[in-house]
Amino acid sequence: MRQFGQLGPDLRQRLFLVEPVPFDRHGPAETLATALGGTLYLPATRATLAADVRKQAARGVVSMILCLEDAIADREVAAGMANLVAGLRELAGGWVGGGELPLLFVRVRAPEQIGELTERLGGAVRLLSGFVFPKFTEEFGGAYLEALAAAEVACGQRLFAMPVLESPELAMLERRRDQLLGVAGLLAKHRNRVLAVRLGVTDLCAAYGLRRAPQLTAYDLALVAAVIGDVVNVLGRMDGTGFTVTGPVWEYFPLGVEGAELAGLLREIELDRANGLLGKTCVHPSQVPAVHARSVVTHEEYRDARDVLGGDLSGRGGVSGSVYRNKMNEAKPHRAWAERVLLRAEAFGVARPEVGFQELFAACREAAAVGGSVR
Repeated sequence: MRQFGQLGPDLRQRLFLVEPVPFDRHGPAETLATALGGTLYLPATRATLAADVRKQAARGVVSMILCLEDAIADREVAAGMANLVAGLRELAGGWVGGGELPLLFVRVRAPEQIGELTERLGGAVRLLSGFVFPKFTEEFGGAYLEALAAAEVACGQRLFAMPVLESPELAMLERRRDQLLGVAGLLAKHRNRVLAVRLGVTDLCAAYGLRRAPQLTAYDLALVAAVIGDVVNVLGRMDGTGFTVTGPVWEYFPLGVEGAELAGLLREIELDRANGLLGKTCVHPSQVPAVHARSVVTHEEYRDARDVLGGDLSGRGGVSGSVYRNKMNEAKPHRAWAERVLLRAEAFGVARPEVGFQELFAACREAAAVGGSVR
């Protein structure tokens, strides 16, 4: 699979100076974490689950979470489990191991569901890339990670964890520090299994009766912004101890080409990246094209990153002016930034100098509207 694979080769060539690199579900964790993009939630109770997964894959969705937790009612859990198993078996029956399906994750409610699902899926478990753990804390997170390790042994394949940080303990000032440090220590013991850490801003807001309007971002809510900053501080470090941290859900849809919903989402994506977050939780298919189009590396970013890592600066240190003549590039302070840019360039490509967000967004929207490739 590849980002923007739903676009025809001629169109990709017109839009991209460097095209996104293909990858598969067996690739390195760093590659997969960077390429998640707009991760689309789908309730596990959907009667047309298998067809919906195929449809969204054709429209350019690269990662999906099939949800057994907050997306469905408490009384629907058993039915959701059965429907999820049936849907994945149906998908597996027509799958020959290629890249036509997204990276699929299941959001469970309890650790014991991991082993139960793995057993009930049988051979269809090969479609899963991992599990999402809700309301992850130091106290209860270990049970999820241990259940995941046992499931890996039982099914004989790699399964990733994506813990969601959304518990009230993180919002409470007096508990946040100890909770984050405890989570960091717990995740460090299972580093090879952790693909990304997700932020559950809706639940954090719920603890204080907050909800952002469509013209506001998560960063306009002081309490939420403080939590995000602390999460990145502890879990997003670039010294080898950190993890990919994904951006919070955007609640508003559908997205038109104009309006507060799209403008708010685009502003939040920019603030996500400025604060060290990558990718985003999506609850509606109309959100995914915007997330992916905004994730493409600009020509200016690419040239600056290449100069920092591959030009004269990388060998001698020091400072040099950007080829765009609008900023300085400094070898040592900008190195980690440049490495992240080139990882994103592999996953999402580099736009041609004359191509901006609007052209990329329009191409993705058109492909989504027709349900497949456009040229």
